[in-house]
Amino acid sequence: MSTLRRRDNDRELALRSALHKVGLRFRVAYPVPGLPRRSIDVAFTRFKVAVFLDGCFWHGCPEHGTNPRSNGAWWATKFAANGARDLDTNAHLEGAGWQVVRIWEHVPLDEAVSAIRVALAGHVVAPRGGREE
Repeated sequence: MSTLRRRDNDRELALRSALHKVGLRFRVAYPVPGLPRRSIDVAFTRFKVAVFLDGCFWHGCPEHGTNPRSNGAWWATKFAANGARDLDTNAHLEGAGWQVVRIWEHVPLDEAVSAIRVALAGHVVAPRGGREE
């Protein structure tokens, strides 16, 4: 598991590229304030919007999440801990005034970008030279 990419995987790079194309600027792997060893995948710090791109396997997607057959009890504990950590991170950020957006990795890119734009809609966001498609 230590060889798996924690950031900059293909899906994350595609999402960041799509956000950049529409003129949105953000921080990558931004540390969660007050919680060591946790980071926000895409952070809009000015507007306090945190975006997490959750993998179906690791975060237990109800549509695509699978449980490995071997060592099932260990994996069940691992997935439960991941879910609890996600909820704790959400609660911590929301308590600090952040809006949290969680997107499953299987969500089409255009839908993911739309969800993020909706989250940012309450803020005045002026695109910075982005290309609308």
